[in-house]
This record gives sequence, structure tokens and C-alpha cells, in this order.
Amino acid sequence: MTRYTNIAQSLKHSAQIYPFKRAVVYPASRDSSGRVLYSQLTFSQLDRQSDSLAAGLDSIGIGRGTRTILMVPPGMEFFLTVFAMFKVGAVPVVVDPGMGIDRMLQCLVQSRPKAFIGIEKAHVLRTLRPGFFKTVKRWVTVGRKWFWGGYTLNQLMNRFPGAPFKSVQTTENETAAIVFTTGSTGPAKGVIYTHGNFEAQIRQIQSHFKISADEIDLPTFPLFALFDPALGMTAVIPDMDPTKPALVNPVKIVEAIENHGVTNMFASPALLNRVGKYGKENGIKLPSLRRVVSAGAPVNPANIEQFSSMLSDDTQIHTPYGATEAVPIISIGSHEILSETKKLSEYGFGMCVGRPIGDTQVKLIKISDEPITRIQDLIEVPENNVGEIAVKGDLVTEHYFNDANADLLAKIPDTDGKIWHRMGDLGWKDSKGRIWFCGRKAHRVETGKETLFSIPVEAIFNNHEKVYRSALAGVGPKNCQIPVVFVEPFEKISDEKQFIRELSYLAHKNPLTAGIKYIFIEYKFPVDIRHNSKIFREKLAIKAQELISG
Repeated sequence: MTRYTNIAQSLKHSAQIYPFKRAVVYPASRDSSGRVLYSQLTFSQLDRQSDSLAAGLDSIGIGRGTRTILMVPPGMEFFLTVFAMFKVGAVPVVVDPGMGIDRMLQCLVQSRPKAFIGIEKAHVLRTLRPGFFKTVKRWVTVGRKWFWGGYTLNQLMNRFPGAPFKSVQTTENETAAIVFTTGSTGPAKGVIYTHGNFEAQIRQIQSHFKISADEIDLPTFPLFALFDPALGMTAVIPDMDPTKPALVNPVKIVEAIENHGVTNMFASPALLNRVGKYGKENGIKLPSLRRVVSAGAPVNPANIEQFSSMLSDDTQIHTPYGATEAVPIISIGSHEILSETKKLSEYGFGMCVGRPIGDTQVKLIKISDEPITRIQDLIEVPENNVGEIAVKGDLVTEHYFNDANADLLAKIPDTDGKIWHRMGDLGWKDSKGRIWFCGRKAHRVETGKETLFSIPVEAIFNNHEKVYRSALAGVGPKNCQIPVVFVEPFEKISDEKQFIRELSYLAHKNPLTAGIKYIFIEYKFPVDIRHNSKIFREKLAIKAQELISG
């Protein structure tokens, strides 16, 4: 039986229940005293105006199934455009500009888009690099159209002002969006989200985090902001560059929370660290926050402890685990982390990411770099043994766009027609049903005598008071690698030789790290742009090869 669903219907539902509640709040400017002046849309306004835009898009041929590049930063136009696209059944193609222009353009070519909606800068790029946009037939500019063709967003909205638009009846298995991964451990891949996936995500987020009708959210990661109108939450767009969370001005984040009584906040670990450090040093308290959600990379317990100094005793920092292909699937709260798992993490047990959420099924399977094409060939590892994390559930995406090889390596068909997704992450399960993350499969180091996993090994070095973070890398061919550790100190080390001696002593005291002979200082790790937290260990491995050989 065909089931119809569309995230745009959730917006319409919110508009009916909370017509005059603020849906989106955006920092438009500042007055002469430096106070923020905000622009806003109610749920009713967001629904009506996205109806008008949907009619405009439909009139120029951007409709059901039209793959459409979306290059619009967080703000009013972002929300209006995305919900208008969902209403007509168009498919947003979302690529993070932070991955670099060349890689971004390759992703856009791979998606074979038919339309393009972007700000002025994005259109300048496509006029300079036209070869990457040969399949595009429809152009829409958010802002002022210069010397290029197409339409402006305002022109399309004013074609049918105030006219109600009947959303297309999309099915649960129909493509809703294509979201590209950052490609931190390989080529970026286009993840196909269906309308059913989005519906399951909203359901899982609402039930697990117990989000109520009076919530106000500060989504510092743009894609998470999309769920706010569907959840009935007010989205307060932060005054920041979303591509550089590690450089955020903490004063502006605190300002937004205090100005609006923010109850929910999403933050990458890098932003959590920067704001938490500022808050702890200045004795700031944020009593309005009911929960903080941090994801995108492993969240260090010390980072959690630091930010918790600003929160009420009953407010938790949740660290849901997942990936672009499946999120959130596992979660744990800061109370359990700080009271129980933190110490074990410091001893090298891995990072506890918690228990499966909702209907998500999790298996830990034998580590392999080869495809698994039949569920009968899937081998689960015993409790307390490290394996690859595989997941199945309604929110788990089942395919990549136009990438059969990626499907082969990451997807396992089950007998019920559903798909198991291999996360590419390693972990183990304890007797309480909790999953302990041990790092990426691609980052394991195989020496021939043992296999070293990044997160447990790095935790030993992170115990040194001068170490901000560390990274395990392997030099040489697989199964015969030399393990190397890089450390990034908090600040410049005056006596580097003594520092290395102290780190070597730490390593030799622990059986996990006793065999590591090479330790190097790196004052600025190469990290991903999106979260500023995922370390590019592959680049460090190349440097390690040069240092050992030289």
C-alpha cells in the first residue's frame, strides 16, 4: 500500500496550531548601540509565503523530481526556499561549500542537476565555471540578478502572492533531497534522503529529546534548522559563519540565547569548546537551556564538563551519534558521561556514545574492507569485541545517488527488504547495551602483531594537561604499519624534547600504547571545514612518512 508523506505537511500542521508563533528569527542588523535588530516570520507567514514561492517555482518548471542545486545560507530565504521546494516535490541538492570549490563542483556535476537556486556569489561562480553546470536549465537568484539570466526569488514569490498551493503527494520512498557527505575519509558521496527518512528523523528527534511546543532552538548547523518548523520550534538563526564554527564569536552565541530564552541548542564539538571556554572563564550561566545537542565528531568529556559549568543541574548535553547517512541513531547524556563513562574513556576504553534510539537496530560486525552483499554473510562479533557498527531503521538512508560502488561497500540488503548501513566506524558493546566508539575503520593501524584503534589510543595522550588533542596515524603497507602519534598542544611548548619524553612515559605505562615509539608535535591539525573537529589523519600519515624517512 502506497503511503504519502512530506515534511512540508509538518509545517502546515504547525501553522494551523501555532499560526502567530515565531517560526524563524534572523539577526538582520544592529542599532547605534550595538543591540541586535531581528527580522522574523511566524509559522503562518512562513507557510503562506512558501506557498507563493512554490507556485512560482512550479510555473517555471521546477517541480516534482527536479534536482535543484541549493546554495543559500541560513536565513529567511533558506527556509522559504526549502519548504517551497518540498511543496512542489523538487529535490534540493545540498553541498557544503566548506569542502572547497573544486570538490564542491565535482559533487554538483555528479548530481546531474536541472535547476539552480543560489545567492549572487553562487551565480558568479557558475558563470566563471560554466562547464560544471551544463545540465542546468532553470536559474533562480536569491538577491539581485546581475548580468546572468533566469529569475529572482522575489519575482517568483510575487507571481502568485497569497495564493494557497496544494503540495504534491510524495510517497515515503520518493527522493526528498540529496545531501553530500564531507568526504573526510574518502570521496564525498550524495546521500539520498526520502520523504520517509525525513519523517522518521523528525519522529525520532521529537520523542527521544522530548521536545515540547514552547521550545526555541539555536541551530548552529544549518541542516538541523530544517527540522525546527516541522517540530513546531522557533528557530533563532545565530550570527555566525556556519562554515567556521571553531572561530565563532562566543559573545554572539550567548547574546542570542539570552535575547530569546533559547531552550535547545545544537553545536558542533568545536563550537561547544569555544563557547564553553569563554563561559567558564567569565562565570556565565544559561538557565533557559533545557538541553544541548552536540554531534558531527566525537565530543571529548572534558569539553562536555567545561560547557556544563554554564548549565542548570538538570540540563544535559546530549551527544547523539550518527552520520549523514543515518542520524540520530545512538545517544547518551552528559550526566551518565561525567559520572560513569568519562574515566573509562580516559583509560582507553573508547568514547561511549550510548544506546540505540527508538526503532534503530544496531549490530557490531566483523571488521572487513570488502563488500557484504547478503545478510547471511554478515558476521556479528561477541560482546566486548570491537567490530564495525551497522544500523537499520526507518531514518537510515538506503542508497547513494549514482554511486553503485559506494552502495556495494556500505549497504547490506536484509530479507525484509530493508537495508543495513555500514557506518565505517568501529566500536564495541558493553554489558549495559551501550556502544563505545573506537574510531573510523579507515583509521585503524594494523602492525602485524596488533590492531590499534584511534580513539582509545589518542585518549592516553590526551590525558596530558598540555595536550589539546592527538591523532594516531599508520606509516607503511597495511598489516605491517608503524604506529605514529601526533599531538596538538594548547599552546607553544618551550621545551619540546621534555614534552615528548613525558608523552613517551605516558605511552609506555599503558599496554594500549606501549608499542608506539614515534610521537610528533603538530601545532595545527588539518581538520574538516564543516565541524572543525574531524582530523584528517591521512594527511598526518603522509607527514609522518616524511619525518621517519628524513
